[in-house]
Amino acid sequence: MSRIHEALKKAEQERAAHQPAVAPDSLFAPSQVVSAPHDVHQPVATAVELMPRGEVMPAPAATHLRFEDLRARCAKPDWHLDPNVNIFANSDPATPGAEQLRTLRSRLYQMRGNQTLRTILVTSSIPGEGKTFVSGNLAQAIVRQPDRRALLIDADLRRPRLHLPLGAPLAPGLTDYLRGEVDEFAIIQSGQESNLCFISGGNEVTNPSELLSNGRLKALLDRVTPVFDWVILDSPPCLPVADASVLGDMCDGVLLVVRAGSTPSELAQKACQELAGKTIIGVVLNAVERGHLYDSYYYDGYGYGYAAGHRNGDKTKK
Repeated sequence: MSRIHEALKKAEQERAAHQPAVAPDSLFAPSQVVSAPHDVHQPVATAVELMPRGEVMPAPAATHLRFEDLRARCAKPDWHLDPNVNIFANSDPATPGAEQLRTLRSRLYQMRGNQTLRTILVTSSIPGEGKTFVSGNLAQAIVRQPDRRALLIDADLRRPRLHLPLGAPLAPGLTDYLRGEVDEFAIIQSGQESNLCFISGGNEVTNPSELLSNGRLKALLDRVTPVFDWVILDSPPCLPVADASVLGDMCDGVLLVVRAGSTPSELAQKACQELAGKTIIGVVLNAVERGHLYDSYYYDGYGYGYAAGHRNGDKTKK
């Protein structure tokens, strides 16, 4: 037994003698080094990369915010809502589409009674189906209710458009936050008296997929979601790029927008396949013409849009 003990001790001393020392200014601490196959040691990437321009803002703390503190510290630009795109910017309660969005809002609350549902991703199979329109107006339908709070996030980092109908500034926004250049208070906007807050897309970047996956967005959502009744993310279409799939893993449910008379059925089916493993909570059929659906004309005659519940067959105008 003494020989075995001596052999083990000698082997340990030899390993210690040949192990390279970690320099005091090394980027990685010894605890961040893991063993790869064939005993090749590689450093584990840190959650935040150093940016070329220097310092990086730390990721948000795990502690939750209070809505009053957020409103006091966030950006407060002047928004100029476009009444041609924002349904609830019109004071007329009978504005085409308003009642349909209220019904969609009610369906979401009904689903919440049976499942965890607070963060929603809105996407489509291809561009031009109306996902940005649905995202923005759904958020505004929510805050029309007393004491309801909604956070609208433009997570389409390739072609951010949500700031346009709101008349809000594009930057600083989500890309600037994900790059570690600003904190959450710099990108959250509150431009109305209502409880609607907004995070724009931010400055143009060349690596949107990598930014969405670097961990900072997930940490941000974990911190801000308890502050709001709903968090709605507008994403790129799910067929051309993989961003929607990445974002879907961070959200409780996915709304798929399909444009009536335009989106081929095979593309819509393929979109559902791309979102396999995500919780698709509904399909919004957008831009339905009057007369295509008999109850659309019977109830209001607007023919503005139509949403079909994916799981239970519920039908609600968009």
